[in-house]
Amino acid sequence: MSRRIGLVGCVKQKGLHAATAAELYTSALFRGRRAYVERTCDSWFVLSALHGLLEPQVVVAPYDVTLAAARRPAKREWSKRALAQIDKALGPCADATFEIHAGSAYMNFGLADGLAGRGASLEWPVAGLRLGEQLAFYAADR
Repeated sequence: MSRRIGLVGCVKQKGLHAATAAELYTSALFRGRRAYVERTCDSWFVLSALHGLLEPQVVVAPYDVTLAAARRPAKREWSKRALAQIDKALGPCADATFEIHAGSAYMNFGLADGLAGRGASLEWPVAGLRLGEQLAFYAADR
């Protein structure tokens, strides 16, 4: 039986106080991504630029770190760390389908290739869509 696992990229807009990873990020984009994976996946995680992989119920403080501005080597190191966290949290992933709701800075520097190399399937429901198109996609899915 295949597992569906959502990976939701963090966003800049955060609350002012520590909160669960599910509640810390406050943008319409994150809320749309979260609502989508809660309907379509068996479990989901946040891809945090600072923390790597976060379970939704883990409490974290607001932070100001982004992968978009990071250099390629830093993005590759982040991907290695996130893959190690995925391995620890989920074990073998050959039976898993990862539903990706994150930007290219999170996926294109080793994470997507690493998941595929572990035998996982990858799906990007909003691949190629601009921000406004993504927001419309998530809003239409409610």
